[in-house]
Amino acid sequence: MSNPAQPESENADIERTTEEQVEVNETPAAETNQESEQADPEVRIAELEAALAAAQEEVNAQKDKALRIAAEAENVRRRSAQEVEKASNFALEKFAGELLEVIDNLERAIQAIDPEDEAVKALAEGVEITYKGFINTTTKFGIEAVNPEGAPFDPQLHQAMSMQENTEVPPNTVLHVMQKGYLLKGRLLRPAMVMVSRAPTEGVDTKA
Repeated sequence: MSNPAQPESENADIERTTEEQVEVNETPAAETNQESEQADPEVRIAELEAALAAAQEEVNAQKDKALRIAAEAENVRRRSAQEVEKASNFALEKFAGELLEVIDNLERAIQAIDPEDEAVKALAEGVEITYKGFINTTTKFGIEAVNPEGAPFDPQLHQAMSMQENTEVPPNTVLHVMQKGYLLKGRLLRPAMVMVSRAPTEGVDTKA
């Protein structure tokens, strides 16, 4: 014998109960999805911040590398310029040193010529003009004479060849210049050879 049909009101109660259960079951999932959607932007921001920090660190590293390369290039350029300058100065010093002998010979010639002798007067004038022109030319290239007669003795610029007692000037005064010295652009090219004064010995026997 078959079961009689259930009343419609009972079926309706069953359907409502099922729908409520479905809603209860769906509610936690919806809340979880909503929380996940809220958490995703924070995670994304953190990832972007980390990527930005890494990029900034890489930029700084590249900047430091570029600065080091630039500094090294400047050092190489400076060293090269110094080497070129040294080579140039060495060549110029050698050339200037050869010119000093010419100057010395012209000065000796002027000192040897008697200006009162009419026979060599024209020669004396010619040598004098040549000497002055030569000195003007060498001066343009930084060659400067060191003629310290009457000045204090300077071991950086002078070479003492002899000493002589003298009461008229302070000790260590240059009494006589045997040979002029010369500077090349402020650097010593040749020291002046000089005679220097010294204090009297006041009766002390220096030969003993």
